[in-house]
Amino acid sequence: MTATDTTRTDSLAFNGIGMTFPDGTEAIREASFSVARGEFVTIVGPSGCGKSTLLKIASGLLEPTAGTVTVDRERLGYVFQDATLLPWRNVLGNVELLAELHGIDKTERRRLALEAIDMVGLTSFQGHYPRSLSGGMKMRASLARTLTLKPPVFLFDEPFGAVDEITREHLNDETQRLFQTEGFAGLFITHSIAEAVFMSTRVLVMSARPGRIVAEFDVPFDYPRHPELRFDPEFAALCGEVSKELRGSHQ
Repeated sequence: MTATDTTRTDSLAFNGIGMTFPDGTEAIREASFSVARGEFVTIVGPSGCGKSTLLKIASGLLEPTAGTVTVDRERLGYVFQDATLLPWRNVLGNVELLAELHGIDKTERRRLALEAIDMVGLTSFQGHYPRSLSGGMKMRASLARTLTLKPPVFLFDEPFGAVDEITREHLNDETQRLFQTEGFAGLFITHSIAEAVFMSTRVLVMSARPGRIVAEFDVPFDYPRHPELRFDPEFAALCGEVSKELRGSHQ
């Protein structure tokens, strides 16, 4: 377990979070952890353990039945499992959407959208519609849309689970680069241990329902992390440790 840093300023903090649904299902029990700006924290855990529920609580989509969450929701970034692009808008129009909904004037939101599109490598596709984009390109557009708000906190709900392995690795590289550039506080949900270790400064393991944080791992590798890191023995050893804890969390 990581020692508490008394000098840090947390951008997102869960304090004793519990979540019991109206049907009596206890999804989360006493979950407490925090994420500071410049940290990228990933949660892994069994299906149904409450990982995505934590993100919904952070965003205000769900109200916990116990505990409190501290976060500035004014410019909260949220990337869903699906790219959720509007089919009648091209890439540029989709990327401008959040800035438009936040009342940013047309000139400024166009500037922010073009900047974000360039950051995710879609400049030559800004006039294309979602139907002509690959799955990876759709997720890049989704990332760009959120980047227009310059969010201090970014929530990622298994955003790359539906794409092939090579595309997933490329999206990992892109997201890591954006994290380095923007310095946001990132909270990422995934079922992939390798993805969790490659992306993160810390990895948290949740137990089976009701979900609790049962283990925490600091990830020692410096950024930028090159693709070859995935074949490093130290990387494999850390993945093995996380996997061991995850297997234990099912019991």
